[in-house]
Amino acid sequence: LAASAGSVEDLELEDVMKVGYKDIRCVESGGPEPGVGCAGRGVITSINFLEENGAYEDIDYVSYDVLGDVVCGGFAMPIRENKAQEIYIVMSGEMMAMYAANNISKGILKYANS
Repeated sequence: LAASAGSVEDLELEDVMKVGYKDIRCVESGGPEPGVGCAGRGVITSINFLEENGAYEDIDYVSYDVLGDVVCGGFAMPIRENKAQEIYIVMSGEMMAMYAANNISKGILKYANS
């Protein structure tokens, strides 16, 4: 959406946030086209945009659905910058899901005391 608008500065909160049942606010963000840049950078950009535009005001909780390969720092941003008070990992019993959960757990341990 930011690419089609020109840049994230050309977007309004209403362009990216949809309000649904019981006023649940939903935002989905993504990264650049494959092979063009870092998807984690898209996470950082979207969280900063949401903060700057007041999306986190007057809410009870925030849920992030992140990739399990925490190799890119952008995916760990909610943990790294103390945006998470509690973290719940939900996964299936498949090997790759458990591998991803293990990677996320390592990231949590790394930033737990920061």
